[in-house]
Amino acid sequence: MHYNQSCAAKGNHHGNRSPLFIRSMQRASVNIYKTDNSFEMLVFAPGRIKEHFQLNVKGQQLTVSYSPPEGFSRPEWIQREYSRGGFSRTFTIDESIDSSTISAKYADGVLQVSLPIKAGEEMPQQEIVIN
Repeated sequence: MHYNQSCAAKGNHHGNRSPLFIRSMQRASVNIYKTDNSFEMLVFAPGRIKEHFQLNVKGQQLTVSYSPPEGFSRPEWIQREYSRGGFSRTFTIDESIDSSTISAKYADGVLQVSLPIKAGEEMPQQEIVIN
């Protein structure tokens, strides 16, 4: 499994405000770990609504995205270090992943995506010599 990110929202600079007031790119942090049978992806996205997440697989690309609901309040922030806005992240999955059985659940602000490994298809580990 390989990582390739994309973001749905782009940053804006508002006049002569300091860098603290620049709206940064929206994205959710992701941790991935491997078990004996799967890769487990943890998407840290507190304050979101489960029904507004989307997971799509197209070819070898897994996209995890979130779109806030219509009418989502957007106050004029004085300082903003966290956003519940939309995001999109894309990951490349290889042939060892059974994309037909990918599952996900959202609890306690974390979207957990389970990517099962096909039996007997796990990529062998290879040591790379550093010159």
